[in-house]
Amino acid sequence: MLFAILGLMLVVAIVLPSFWVKRVMQFYSQDLPGIPGTGGELAEHLIERFKLEGIKVEQTQAFRDHFDPRDKTVRLGPNNFAGKSLTAVAVAAHEVGHAIQFHRKEKIFELRSRYLPTAQALSQAGIAIMWAFPVIGLVLRSPFAVGMVIATSLLLQIAGAFAYLIILPEEWDASFNKALPILMEGEYVEDKNLPAIRRILRAAALTYFAAALANVLNIGRWFMLLRR
Repeated sequence: MLFAILGLMLVVAIVLPSFWVKRVMQFYSQDLPGIPGTGGELAEHLIERFKLEGIKVEQTQAFRDHFDPRDKTVRLGPNNFAGKSLTAVAVAAHEVGHAIQFHRKEKIFELRSRYLPTAQALSQAGIAIMWAFPVIGLVLRSPFAVGMVIATSLLLQIAGAFAYLIILPEEWDASFNKALPILMEGEYVEDKNLPAIRRILRAAALTYFAAALANVLNIGRWFMLLRR
């Protein structure tokens, strides 16, 4: 019973951040008549305003908003590119915030390039162990050894997820040192909507970490299937 309770608490801890991020983004995704332009138009306007030469904006079908420093492109999903919602405006400003970090060559923008490979490597190592699990199970045969293999894979996945916390200051800077001051000017959103904007920007900053945590739960599901 104790292990079941602890397992349930772990699942809740893993799922809750991702659930919260998705709920916030969706809750404020309805178009509002008071917003003067779409997320894509705002991104283009801010790039021109801050003279971010060489940086462009495009719509992506991947439904994953991000700034790509290799192509110098702010990419927004269809809803945020074409939408006139609080989510569209806040996410567009957040991604342009990353473009500003990049253009100004700020040290904080180096966190992603420096530590993201480590986070990805830890997660990939856990996935590799998962795929090798059937062979490992046949070779080891010991329930204890098999349990250690499962635990190792899950720990690697969790470590990979928490490695994203090292990148969090970069995300937080894009949200609250770049995007929020712009949106507080009153030109793009009304003052009454600023509490909602803060929640969306907080969700945008936590998106990568929440997604990485949710992936841990997916790995756990794979193990349950493989054990059958």
